[in-house]
Amino acid sequence: MVLLGHHTIGAHRTPGRARLKRVGAIAAAVTLLLTAASYLIWEYNDRPPWADDIAYESGFIAGSRARHYDRTGAEARMLLKGGCERWRSAGRGGVKADYNPALWVEGCRDGAAGRQARKQGMVH
Repeated sequence: MVLLGHHTIGAHRTPGRARLKRVGAIAAAVTLLLTAASYLIWEYNDRPPWADDIAYESGFIAGSRARHYDRTGAEARMLLKGGCERWRSAGRGGVKADYNPALWVEGCRDGAAGRQARKQGMVH
């Protein structure tokens, strides 16, 4: 249909190419994110990437609590003489101790001894 008085026909640009580029970029980003997420799940499964820090801090908290609530100091001495290992083997460390049992025991000893937790404070 030609309108009267309009003798030139102009073409209108459609946003087709720009939209296709944008959709392609979004699809590539989503694919990359899904690939990275599936790799992390495959690699670590139920164990988070920072599980060693979690195991140490969990043991530190257990030892520190035992030290702070022990009025006579007997429980803290017991923990330092192998009690942390017995606690862990008895299941008192929970799932977090299973991430890295040796680090959980190390954290428990540090907490029971009253030392500062590893990787905390001004200087690491």
